[in-house]
Amino acid sequence: MTPHKKKISEWLHAHLFHQVPVDIAVIDSSYRIIEANQTFERHYGEWRGRHCYQVYKGKQDRCEDCGAAETFSDGRVQLREEEGVSKDGRKVYYMVHIAPLRDPEEEIRYVIEMSTDVTRMHLLQEQLRETEREKLEAERLAAVGQTVAGLAHGIKNVLMGLEGGMYVLRSGIQKQDQRRIERGWQMLDGNVSRITTFVREFLDFARGREPHVQLIDPNEPARQVYVLFKDAAAKTGVSLELDLQEQLREAPMDGEGIHTCLANLVSNAVDACLMSTRARGRVVLSTREEDGTLFYEVEDDGMGMDCEVKQKLFTSFFSTKPSGEGTGLGLLVTRRIVQEHGGQVAIESTEGRGSTFRLEFPRDRLPAISPPES
Repeated sequence: MTPHKKKISEWLHAHLFHQVPVDIAVIDSSYRIIEANQTFERHYGEWRGRHCYQVYKGKQDRCEDCGAAETFSDGRVQLREEEGVSKDGRKVYYMVHIAPLRDPEEEIRYVIEMSTDVTRMHLLQEQLRETEREKLEAERLAAVGQTVAGLAHGIKNVLMGLEGGMYVLRSGIQKQDQRRIERGWQMLDGNVSRITTFVREFLDFARGREPHVQLIDPNEPARQVYVLFKDAAAKTGVSLELDLQEQLREAPMDGEGIHTCLANLVSNAVDACLMSTRARGRVVLSTREEDGTLFYEVEDDGMGMDCEVKQKLFTSFFSTKPSGEGTGLGLLVTRRIVQEHGGQVAIESTEGRGSTFRLEFPRDRLPAISPPES
């Protein structure tokens, strides 16, 4: 090495460690910090003679999910997002690369952690989520106000059905016609069921529901909905199939809410098949994950939709089902729940060929786990 190159190398070793705009700490196998740069000390304060978990997080015991411990164990470089505490007591978020430092015998004696403060980005993401929640709430309240008149129309249709059932039942009793009595009773029973569905869906939509977020197997709501609808769909001539990507990593989600979304979509898909001209219909409920995004898909080969219908799908009380059979609130409830999870609803449909409804949930936008109930 020439004297000039040696001088440059010495300068880099002497100065670069302290001048790079990232926090650098070297940690030994007892998790004690043995060296740190000036940037690290400015952010986290005095580190000499202290353990990493004391300096980074203000803890007295080693973290259960310790990145340094994993690197000491497997020798792999890691990239993690962590939550810590600055020297002035503020909560901070940082991205940290953890790499092994080996001696000439290839033993890992130390790990080096290089971290970048991403607190501002984290706060901006939280503000974005809060803005989306406020926007969703404003849309929900506006829709409730817009649909009060629609509620009267829905009730009117059900009342007409009840009056028709009462007339058939009364005339059957007068004529002692058992078949007419049974038909009138079926009409009453069907319309009472519609009242129950209509009121439940409207109330759910109007008042909203606080999500209960827990770590769940993303496949579990899909399995439950499949079991719920499989036999009923088969009786109507519609084949319901389940296609799950196995071993999906757990995700923080409201399992009941996701179940409601999938139940709404599968119910609509079965109805779309029944309204088609095909002799038998087919609905496929599937799950998968790609590039950090969870997908639920409900695909059918039913009647499909034209552009005008697709544009009205999320309009309050809009339904493609026959009068009195649909409230038009199922998809509104579905969209609200999906947006509460930081996701979106995508739709592909061709008139006469079928539709695909896709729920997309980026993992980095999923909600925080709900606190335990007191």
